[in-house]
Amino acid sequence: MYVHFDGYPDSKLPLLLSAYQYRFAGDLEAMARYLIDDVQHGWDELGTDLLDGAPAALRRSLTKGDEWPSRQMTDVVSADGTPAERELITQDGIDGLEWAYVLHPHGIEVIALQEYDRGPVVPWDTDPRSRINANPAAWPPSSRAPVVAPRTTRRPSTTASATQPAPRKTARR
Repeated sequence: MYVHFDGYPDSKLPLLLSAYQYRFAGDLEAMARYLIDDVQHGWDELGTDLLDGAPAALRRSLTKGDEWPSRQMTDVVSADGTPAERELITQDGIDGLEWAYVLHPHGIEVIALQEYDRGPVVPWDTDPRSRINANPAAWPPSSRAPVVAPRTTRRPSTTASATQPAPRKTARR
């Protein structure tokens, strides 16, 4: 399904991964129905409503506090003025498009259309906060997706510090 505004993987992939993990709770059929089947013509843009159900900290991390709705294209007409028919994006109709996302049961395939006809699959359990390379040349189908998981904050150690002596146990008599 066509999405008009900002289709780069560093912006779309976090939304799609979060939508799968939280809003649709791993239900790929429900996600596909919402994003593809129930859409009349296409999307102007995908919004933060896809983050519904996601933890507040994740929403803030992905959006910097901004919120905007997903918007479908409306009032679409053909060149002759008649109402436009639904047009799905296929391999034969990618002129001018840069990115495609294919929903699979095991993950989302990201295709840099100007470079390749296939792409690597990003598993659905990928952390949406991951660093994602948006360079099309970084997405060859035969390699791992250029997605780097975020660093996690280290928990304070529960062992005694090397600079402090360990407490002595008192012997019982």
